[in-house]
Amino acid sequence: MAKAVKLSGTPRTRTPLTPEARENQMISLAMDLAEQQLRDGTASSQLITEFVKRGSTKARVEKELLEKQRDLAAAKAESIKAADRLEELLPKVMKAMGRYRGDDEEEGDPDDDY
Repeated sequence: MAKAVKLSGTPRTRTPLTPEARENQMISLAMDLAEQQLRDGTASSQLITEFVKRGSTKARVEKELLEKQRDLAAAKAESIKAADRLEELLPKVMKAMGRYRGDDEEEGDPDDDY
C-alpha cells in the first residue's frame, strides 16, 4: 500500500472549477512531490528513469516533432478553408468579369445575384 506523504508548507488552494483545472492541479502536486523526493534522495528508480527519459535528446526531438505536426495540421485545415472560399467565389468573379466585358447573359439565370 502506498505511503501517504504530507507536503509540509504546502498552501491550501481553492478547489478547481473545471476538470482541466483539476487535472492541472494534480499534475502540479505530483511534480512537486517528485521534485521533493528527488531532492531528498527518496525517489524510486521508476521516477528517476521517467525524468531521465524526459530530459533525453530523443524525447525533446519527439516533442518538437509533435508540435510541428500540430502546426502542419492547423495549416492544412486553414488551406482547405481558403480553397473552399475560393471555390465559392470563383463563379461569382467570373460572372462579374463577363458583365464587365459586356458578355450577354441569359435572362432568368438562377445563379444571378443581382
